[in-house]
Amino acid sequence: MQGRVQVDRQVVTELGTRVDPGSQEIRVDGAVVRPAARIYYVLNKPAGVLSTNMDPEGRLRVIDIIPTEERLFTVGRLDRMSEGLILVTNDGELANQLAHPRYGVTKTYRVQVAGSPTRATLEQVRTGVYLDDGPAQVDALRVKRRLAKSTEMEMVLSEGRNREIRRVLARVGHKVLKLKRIALGPLRLGKLQPGEYRELTAAEVRSLRQISRPSGDTVEAPARSRSTRSTRSETPARRRKQAGQRASPAGRSRGAGSSGRKRKTARGRKQNSPRRGRKSGR
Repeated sequence: MQGRVQVDRQVVTELGTRVDPGSQEIRVDGAVVRPAARIYYVLNKPAGVLSTNMDPEGRLRVIDIIPTEERLFTVGRLDRMSEGLILVTNDGELANQLAHPRYGVTKTYRVQVAGSPTRATLEQVRTGVYLDDGPAQVDALRVKRRLAKSTEMEMVLSEGRNREIRRVLARVGHKVLKLKRIALGPLRLGKLQPGEYRELTAAEVRSLRQISRPSGDTVEAPARSRSTRSTRSETPARRRKQAGQRASPAGRSRGAGSSGRKRKTARGRKQNSPRRGRKSGR
């Protein structure tokens, strides 16, 4: 170690020493090492955009939509053709806690399926359906409205298995036509349009930390800018013409206490961006 690293002015002599960058001072060669500020965004993922960080084919990813030099990753994936709320952050600790099944953080989805599920079918889904990787059960299910050839439902899950909703509904004979996540725990999608995003308020971050930690173990979230930004997945020609700002209709969380937020339009980083997803009915 050669005495180059200090924690709270004490020289570190053992490899693997655990430290808390948030509460302890770390120095290397006498210079203070400051951890990167934690940032949190909620984004309305358009259909056709990937939530993975790695894609050999170079397709547009969620992290390409937010223009920042920080290394970001998504919390809880949505498959390529699904859309809706996805949390994007550089806070690995919070991301792991929100995704861990131990805490049972709920995710709420608006689902449109082909056909009209009967009461018996709906009860079968509520009771539990066996999939190849074990039984799957939803926390809540209710029909929003029945259309001529399809049905809109709202489903709540605390599990996070791959394509779980699509597989469950396919097992009972109803193909998913559209799938949109509208909430993650207390965090709501609000009025964000496909491709738009905003930073979380300090109150929203605190609420996410509270539901992803044991009872009584709370952590204060650092205050961050509450600006709301947007970007749309568009063709290269439209992106080149894109400029200016427009007033934001984005919903703000309760208690945010801020007004006059604006959305800014950011250029996409990929040249093969899909067109903006259609606005979902609410």
